[in-house]
Amino acid sequence: MAKLRNPILMATIGAAQGLRGDVRVRAFTEDPLALGDYGNLHSEDGRTFEILEIREAKNVVIVRFRGINDRNAAEALNGLELFIERDNLPDEELEEDEFFYADLEGLEALDADGKSYGRVSAVYDFGAGDLLELKGPGRRPTLIPFSEAAVLEIDLEAGRLLIDPLAAGLIDNPDDDEPKPGEHEDDE
Repeated sequence: MAKLRNPILMATIGAAQGLRGDVRVRAFTEDPLALGDYGNLHSEDGRTFEILEIREAKNVVIVRFRGINDRNAAEALNGLELFIERDNLPDEELEEDEFFYADLEGLEALDADGKSYGRVSAVYDFGAGDLLELKGPGRRPTLIPFSEAAVLEIDLEAGRLLIDPLAAGLIDNPDDDEPKPGEHEDDE
């Protein structure tokens, strides 16, 4: 299989399920059971995976792939990421506030004054909400929340995000250093 030109991460394979070669899969699709609707899935090492059977389970789907027929073969897939070619995604228009994670990668994060905080290098979902990883020259990678408060505007055509650095946790609130009303410094 040739290397995908524009890969989109669709799922990650987890632990084996049972003895027949089924695996637990974390799907990144809106409907996890629709994972097979996008065609064959591909790993970064060039293998192709055809879904023969898919069923729902708590927080994941259980998948049987063609050629994976026993627990040992299933266990060997643990942690494998599965991709499709971008062209296999539906042509339908996304809602105004919907984006493919892959479209956000590479966007420059700027504040209202035009100061750059780096480019989006990855998008993560650890369960408590999406996070954008920003990387810039001479900077350590930083995670910011992908929320309406932190990310004010997304301009895919211009290749940029307008962010609120305070809401994103990139700067400290300058008001935090001043005494609050009713507070006063301790007398010595």
